[in-house]
Amino acid sequence: MPTGWSDGRRTRRRGRRELALSAVLAVAALLAVAALAEPAPGPRTVLLFGDSLTAGYGVEPEQAFPALIQARLDSLAWPVRIVDAGLAGETTAAGLRRIDWVLRPPVDVFVLALGGNDGLRGLPLDQAEGNLQGILDRVKARFPAADLVVAGVRLPPNLGEPYTQAFQALFPRLAQANGAVLVPRLLEGVGGDRGLMLADGIHPNAAGHRRMAETVWAALEPLLAPPASTGAAQDLQGRSGADAPAAGDAEGDGQ
Repeated sequence: MPTGWSDGRRTRRRGRRELALSAVLAVAALLAVAALAEPAPGPRTVLLFGDSLTAGYGVEPEQAFPALIQARLDSLAWPVRIVDAGLAGETTAAGLRRIDWVLRPPVDVFVLALGGNDGLRGLPLDQAEGNLQGILDRVKARFPAADLVVAGVRLPPNLGEPYTQAFQALFPRLAQANGAVLVPRLLEGVGGDRGLMLADGIHPNAAGHRRMAETVWAALEPLLAPPASTGAAQDLQGRSGADAPAAGDAEGDGQ
């Protein structure tokens, strides 16, 4: 075999090996860059922690205000997941016992909507406030970057003016102490309006939940909107006939 021809074969083989090695190194470099890149952000999670008002007592699951808010977010194509952690009959003490279990998945926005059952039962308000603060403390310890929302309710006047006034005052106090967004009345425009309530006079019907969804959405929208979408969200139901007038103060959760 001629020496020049043999040398040419060796040169070509060496060139192919070097080309293959270059390709392997290029792929390895791309994989290294991909490993260092920031992972794609997943959907944000909003946890609604409340009682039967949040759980949608007396209405279909898709009619309850958490589901209505999720439908609105989906229509806007915002990557947000609503978690309905409402439990009928829950008091603040029971909520404090349950909160660690609920907080196992990540939470970006935490909405605290408890207290109505304590008020309707006339339980000591200092204990209720301490329980609610304990819940917020657990959230802040587990997810310090989470946004907080505190939703209050009002009690019927038959419990006495001193008690009802002290009850209503604890929600703004909690919100201010914890840097939370305040929803003064979860049942704003719903409580006391028979057209928006079930026969028990305590829980909202489907139309009442649509109104509640608007109230909660007003607090959540600034926390969830992408920068380019801030202020662009529309009314949850397109103002299609549920602009009920503000009603009386008899509202709460008796389940």
